[in-house]
Amino acid sequence: MHGTLYLIPTPLGDTPPDRVLPEHTRQIATALEVFIVERAKSARAFLKRLGIQRPLQALQIFELNEHTPSERLPELILPLREGRDVGLLSEAGCPAVADPGSELVRLAHAQGIRICPLVGPSAILLALMGSGLTGQRFAFHGYLPAKPIARREALRALESRAAAHDETQLFIETPYRAQTLFESTLAVCRDDTWLAVACDLTLPTQLLLSQSIARWREHPITLQGRLCVFSIGRPHAAASSRSPAWSIPT
Repeated sequence: MHGTLYLIPTPLGDTPPDRVLPEHTRQIATALEVFIVERAKSARAFLKRLGIQRPLQALQIFELNEHTPSERLPELILPLREGRDVGLLSEAGCPAVADPGSELVRLAHAQGIRICPLVGPSAILLALMGSGLTGQRFAFHGYLPAKPIARREALRALESRAAAHDETQLFIETPYRAQTLFESTLAVCRDDTWLAVACDLTLPTQLLLSQSIARWREHPITLQGRLCVFSIGRPHAAASSRSPAWSIPT
């Protein structure tokens, strides 16, 4: 019998695990002895905060990140083939979503291994929930191009897609480029396109604002140094006539 691959979400920042992870998720995670993680050091810190009882040195922790060659995946999945349960951790949020863990999950499916995703925070879904834009049709695009011309072209394409299909477009940016992307979005998009900005979700410093590009230009904010999820869309006329901006507290 193969083991089970548990997909274990982690907090989006320094939030205590018991604030964002259900007891069932925590019980499963603390019972495991084998983990596949993005970074061993931060994974050990998370497991310690989670309250795992066995010594951290006794755990088997393997790294899977953007530097891991595909040839190593069969080696990583070996404990599962031997009948041992394994936990897959992301650095923050849900594993295998905008995360290299998806390749491991695909291989596990191909080999008939049971997959069990557990409940926990997802920055993408939380940002969509709080955007005020449609949740019926949406697409996540990860990071947009870093070069200015390519970034502007990507923003124009996403804005056109949002308008043509009534589909919310979500994308993220690193803290050191968040301000640049925000300013590019204000420069490229139409006045009546809506932009939602979500930063530090579930943390005390959470920011969640949604308004038209025209109103953003009147009241810009500073995002440098914050990990952000951006959403753009074209709300119905009734929605766009409401209050210019709003926020949701944690």
